Amino acid sequence: MKIIEKQPERTDLPLVVVPNIVGAMLEPFTSTLGLLHDVARVRIYTEPTLDDDTLVKRMEGAKGVVVIGFHVSDAMLNRVSDHVECFAFGGTGVASYINLIATRERGIRVCNVVHYGNGAVAEHTVALMMELARHVGRMDAAMHVGGWHGEDGVSLEDKTIGLVGFGGIGQQVARIARGFGMQVLVWDSHLDAQAAHDLEATPVADLGELFESSGVVSLHLPLLPETAGLITTEQLNRLQPGTLFINTARAEVIQPGALTSRLKLGDISAGLDVFDTEPLADDDPLRTMPNVVLTPHVAWRAEAAYTSLTKQLSQSLAAYFKGESFNIAN
Repeated sequence: MKIIEKQPERTDLPLVVVPNIVGAMLEPFTSTLGLLHDVARVRIYTEPTLDDDTLVKRMEGAKGVVVIGFHVSDAMLNRVSDHVECFAFGGTGVASYINLIATRERGIRVCNVVHYGNGAVAEHTVALMMELARHVGRMDAAMHVGGWHGEDGVSLEDKTIGLVGFGGIGQQVARIARGFGMQVLVWDSHLDAQAAHDLEATPVADLGELFESSGVVSLHLPLLPETAGLITTEQLNRLQPGTLFINTARAEVIQPGALTSRLKLGDISAGLDVFDTEPLADDDPLRTMPNVVLTPHVAWRAEAAYTSLTKQLSQSLAAYFKGESFNIAN
């Protein structure tokens, strides 16, 4: 196993550990470590793991920990809270990965990254929409096997897309959708009215009405106490046959089990990048549904997003050890 260390001889400096990292993030992350020069020594484990015991062992002695791709369970938190002072979370939806109340009670700072992947997630959203509409990936797979079997597609021009959540990602999806000639409806509990006006998006006050009126529905909500389970069975039942449903936000914003039940009816299709339990179980019923396109929580994974995300991680850790504030989540 390869371990990358910066300033290991500086035992007078606090230790920052990266116990798990996506391979493509390694280069952009190491390029930002100058921000931690003479501030902290850094140890990066390049072999991925999701095993709790291994992660805890890798965190030994660390005052700062970068959290990428794994959940800090309450049990894990209890095992490392005697030495970890700051978690720097590399992703969105920090509350579903780290218990912010428990860390606050223990005096552990949690830092977040913001707006790092708006373009990447929006583009992945549109990629899922295009696959649902035109089945390019499915036809490509069939062509590689043999034969000449085409499928009918769905035109997106003049179709209405309903965006649930209208922050940076939702607004970027709206820009792309307008380029396709789509009509845009938006629901957001804290709507940026100027952004909606600028993007020619029509606000809808009732979430169920948006579901019923849209040929495409795409979720762009953060996971917060007030958004958990916001999307209910009743709202999903208002989707019209043929609707394309996309979720690149968080699975937990949907009432547990509601989407799977709706998809089993077979009259709508879905593109999903997020799931209640990740990794998705091999025997999960979603894997066998022909009306569902699945990707393994990768919407954010693109080089521009990696560059922004890793820089913010180093900035947040440097700020903590210098006694400053940067992107504090708790």
